[in-house]
Amino acid sequence: MIILKNSDEINLMRQSGKIVEETLNRLEETIKPGITTEDIDKLAEEFITKQGAIPSFKGYNGFPASVCTSVNDEVVHGIPGGRELKEGDIISVDCGAVLNGFHGDAARTFPVGKISAEAEKLIRITKESFFKGYEKAIVSNRLTDISFAIQKFVEENGFSVVRDFVGHGIGRNMHEDPGVPNFGRPNRGPKLQAGMVLAIEPMVNIGSYHVRTLLNGWTVVTTDGSLSAHYENTVAILDKGPEILTLTL
Repeated sequence: MIILKNSDEINLMRQSGKIVEETLNRLEETIKPGITTEDIDKLAEEFITKQGAIPSFKGYNGFPASVCTSVNDEVVHGIPGGRELKEGDIISVDCGAVLNGFHGDAARTFPVGKISAEAEKLIRITKESFFKGYEKAIVSNRLTDISFAIQKFVEENGFSVVRDFVGHGIGRNMHEDPGVPNFGRPNRGPKLQAGMVLAIEPMVNIGSYHVRTLLNGWTVVTTDGSLSAHYENTVAILDKGPEILTLTL
């Protein structure tokens, strides 16, 4: 069931979304060679809790950390630990916070020092693909108009879109209906309505879109070992047009 949010609820989601945005901005400033993924997690948790919010991910279905840290060929759900980042790595950080009963959710892929031109392009295309989908998140369009726009742009640029993991509705629960694929034919799925709030999150691989989950039950990697990037924002669909709740434009 798709849960529509009223203006008061969306305003509360703006507040949780702002905390997520600010957390990711602070992490971007600290990510450099030598930092560990555990360091990143501690910094995120400390900042979120200082804002009076709670990390959405910690304990979610048993997840042991406050953010997901996915490095290089790790697509999503990487578990923070002692791994030190090195020059040339890329790292996707997925962050959620709950405040006043409502969640915000966003992800970014950051370079670690100087990275390859191909990795730079991957990060850029992944981000730009989100905005191609965002442009379609308007009242009276259908859900897969978002999906199709993302897939078309990614594939035109020579990359592939992950199929096994998708975006989602969000609100009082971290994951709500509907699922938001990053691929598919247009003009399918539910009609978009004012009050829907979606986490739109393309996950893009340099190589094949096939992925697998490691034995820890969480970390998802590309099957061919190619780099992967992730870009996500929480988006409210309003009569006046879509609004990103986790990014100040």
